[in-house]
Amino acid sequence: MWIYEKKLQYPVKVSTCNPTLAKYLLEQYGGADGELAAALRYLNQRYTIPNKVIGLLNDIGTEELAHLEMIATMVYKLVKDATPEQIKAAGLAPHYVDHDSDLFFHNAAGAPFTATYFQAKGDPIANLYEDIAAEEKARATYQWIINMSDDPDLNDGLRFLREREIIHSMRFREAVEILKEERDKKKFF
Repeated sequence: MWIYEKKLQYPVKVSTCNPTLAKYLLEQYGGADGELAAALRYLNQRYTIPNKVIGLLNDIGTEELAHLEMIATMVYKLVKDATPEQIKAAGLAPHYVDHDSDLFFHNAAGAPFTATYFQAKGDPIANLYEDIAAEEKARATYQWIINMSDDPDLNDGLRFLREREIIHSMRFREAVEILKEERDKKKFF
C-alpha cells in the first residue's frame, strides 16, 4: 500500500541548538491537533467514508505521517547538543528524566497523547468538518511556533508544514461539497 522513500518530504534544517523551540514543537508531535492525531484520525475514518473521497483520507493520512517524521527530526536536531542545564531551562526536565533525548508522544505541556483527541462520529460530513477544524488548528499552531522562533532554517520547514495544512483543509472542504451532493441525491444517509 505504501512506498517509503528514505528521505524527508521536505528538508529539515536548524540553525542552532534550541530546546525551547523543541518543546514548542512537541505540540505538533503528540498534541491534540498535531501530526500523529491527524494521521490516526484520517487513516481510521477512511474505512467508513464513501468511495468518492476514501483516497483523500488515505493520501492525507499518510502525508501526516511524513509530517510527523519531519517534526521528530526537528525536535531531535534542536536538542541533540543540549546540556542538561539547557534542557532544564527550556522546561523539558521532566521529559529528560523520563526519556533522555528520545521522543515521546506528548504535547508541549507534557500531557501524554491520547486517542480522545479525535472522534469517529459515523457521519462522513461531520468527520470531515472535524478534519477541517483540525487542519486549521494545526495551521494556527505552526504560525504561532514560527512567531516564537528566531531560526530562519527551522522556519522554512515550519512554513512548508503550515502551507500543507492549508491545502489539506481546502481538500477536505472540497470533499464535504462532494458528499453533500451525494447526500442530496440520497446516495447515503
